[in-house]
Amino acid sequence: MSSAVADALRSVVLFRGLSDEDRGRLVNVSFVKSYERGETLFAEGDPSDFLYTILAGRVKVVKMVPSGKEVILEIFGPGDPVGAVVAYEGRPYPATAVAQEPTKCLLVRRSPFFALLETHPSLVRGYLLGLTQRIVELTRRIPEVAGGKVETRFAHLFLKLAEKMGRPSAEGIVIPMPLSRQDLADLTGTTIETGIRIMSRWGKDALVRTDKDGFVVLDRAALEQLSLS
Repeated sequence: MSSAVADALRSVVLFRGLSDEDRGRLVNVSFVKSYERGETLFAEGDPSDFLYTILAGRVKVVKMVPSGKEVILEIFGPGDPVGAVVAYEGRPYPATAVAQEPTKCLLVRRSPFFALLETHPSLVRGYLLGLTQRIVELTRRIPEVAGGKVETRFAHLFLKLAEKMGRPSAEGIVIPMPLSRQDLADLTGTTIETGIRIMSRWGKDALVRTDKDGFVVLDRAALEQLSLS
């Protein structure tokens, strides 16, 4: 049994509820893989042969639109599954996943995994427990994708980024992820012009400062207040 894979399975919410015996079964159909910055995990149209879960690093999921522009659909971090829904359904990936920094993922082979689910009820129960815990996590994110003011969505986005990857500094919380104004607009479902206006105003009001290598949240309390509006 690979201790690295077993440790990875224990660390992932989806598989944390498995018994040692069932985890051992899953080790045999899983492996850990590392990706360099800019490397593709899977491309749009690839068969969904694996269930991906991020162990370390960041992954962006992007989609090419007819104009040829790349649109960021989501950014995932440690503990997040990537492309799970289409993998469950057995459909090709509808978008491309790219590592934004050195990243490590747990890959579970889809077909053998589902074969194990069909023959081991205890594994199903343990996996359902993990899915339930994951659903609880996702319900906390509903405001991030819900309707409402664009500035509210921006506040939720920066609070999420601060929580996932923020590093405390003397000035505030450093988010080491450079995103263009277009990236921010894509992630919040608005136009680049609106994104430019919000970030310009936030910079002048000392809420969030844009730096070369990312952002600095200068006033988290103000963002939290905006997130409730």
